[in-house]
Amino acid sequence: MTKYEMIIYWSEEDQAYIAEVPELAGCMADGNSYQEAVRNAEQVIAEWIETAVELGRPIPEPKGRLLYA
Repeated sequence: MTKYEMIIYWSEEDQAYIAEVPELAGCMADGNSYQEAVRNAEQVIAEWIETAVELGRPIPEPKGRLLYA
């Protein structure tokens, strides 16, 4: 489980749950269920961090304001 804040909501337009990770620019995922959106977001977070490491970019520390539990 990640410690980054996730904002999860239903998108009528996309007919899917959207999980946004505001602390990581451009990091978001979707899913057919709330749980799937969270799982997909955790995978995207891992890929975001891996890419940042490869490119030598800084990785923000999680602020932990809102946590998915």
